[in-house]
Amino acid sequence: MKKIIITIDGYSSCGKSTLAKQLAKKLDYVYIDSGAMYRAITLYFLQNRVDWTSSAAVNAALADIHLEFMCNPLSGASEMFLNDENVEHLIREMIIAEKVSEVAAVKEVREFAVAQQKKMGARKGIVMDGRDIGTVVFPHAELKIFMTADIAIRVERRFRELYAKNKNITIEEVKQNLELRDYIDANREISPLRKADDAIILDNSQLTLENQLELVMQWVEDAIMEHSS
Repeated sequence: MKKIIITIDGYSSCGKSTLAKQLAKKLDYVYIDSGAMYRAITLYFLQNRVDWTSSAAVNAALADIHLEFMCNPLSGASEMFLNDENVEHLIREMIIAEKVSEVAAVKEVREFAVAQQKKMGARKGIVMDGRDIGTVVFPHAELKIFMTADIAIRVERRFRELYAKNKNITIEEVKQNLELRDYIDANREISPLRKADDAIILDNSQLTLENQLELVMQWVEDAIMEHSS
């Protein structure tokens, strides 16, 4: 069966990565978490006190960054490695969530990440989620999905995820962080978050994971049929 590129863009905490992982497993495709790449760069910048408002500092830092996805043999999941170190858990911390949108808005950072993402997708058979995958990274992808959900539902989802790791987190902190990230993502100068003209909107506010996967799998089958003729 012909392999295609599936892009999933949308707001924070809409479940983009969950859907992307489900699709990749179901289709035996490669899952690429673009957000993890920006989070790993943010982690490196914070650890090394890189001033991301300075082009010179950013370019010097990026030259020392090597990103790679490697499969965890125990879980079968694809995990983020930064300079040969597994940083999958570190990049999910709140401090990274608070800064990643700022770092991802830096022109040099986006060019660095997008160049790597394009290489990863050259053979097709991939599912990639992020903010600008369908508009910038793979504008000719066969299936583009734009995910959204009610803000209250997104806050609750994100709060449950973070509370499991940090009992001191408050729902108001999560709400403020999401609103700030939405604003930065949608208003940044370089590759702002927006729906591609040919993307299908998926509002999963009231969908179960099973219903969502069933619906999207139909879209996948339709896209494969359309591009096989």
